[in-house]
Amino acid sequence: MAVDNELDFSQLIMGFCSAALLYLGETSSKQRQSTEINIPLAQQNIDIIALLKEKTRGNLSDQENNLIEQVLSDLRARCKQAESSVDKRT
Repeated sequence: MAVDNELDFSQLIMGFCSAALLYLGETSSKQRQSTEINIPLAQQNIDIIALLKEKTRGNLSDQENNLIEQVLSDLRARCKQAESSVDKRT
């Protein structure tokens, strides 16, 4: 039986989202929160999502557009929160 490995746009966005969350020190619910936070790498993934949003403007379905908006909003808020917590530690 063949496995469908075709990547769609939503999966691509969620891949960058997952990477950003990892760099923000967040992991799956089965794992503890990581102590290593890398804001620049998280921000790079957020910027890639924003770039994809810009470059695909007018070519996304409503569902894809909503996903990218929600992901960016959530990641930006989490990044700001992580920056604040890192600033408090130093």
